[in-house]
Amino acid sequence: MAAAYWISHITVTDPEAHAAYAKAASPAFAKYEGTVLARGSRYVTLEGKERGRHVVIRFPSLEAAEACYRSPEYQAALALTNGTSERDLVIVEAVE
Repeated sequence: MAAAYWISHITVTDPEAHAAYAKAASPAFAKYEGTVLARGSRYVTLEGKERGRHVVIRFPSLEAAEACYRSPEYQAALALTNGTSERDLVIVEAVE
């Protein structure tokens, strides 16, 4: 089974509330064996909509990444983002 990458591009509109989401989401990532590879680090936008924050998390499979997203733990964390950000999220399976 191929690994998968959770790739999120985010514009944070309420940093304090968004920080609560990040803290609450971490246990869900750990439960589904997600490893944060990039979060809030330097970037260059070459095409597309400018977003101020980018996150890449590696999971053991596309199924694990999707299960994490749909889990009660993550959904509870995600509820904390209402009104704190705009984002795009995609899960991409790695090439073996």
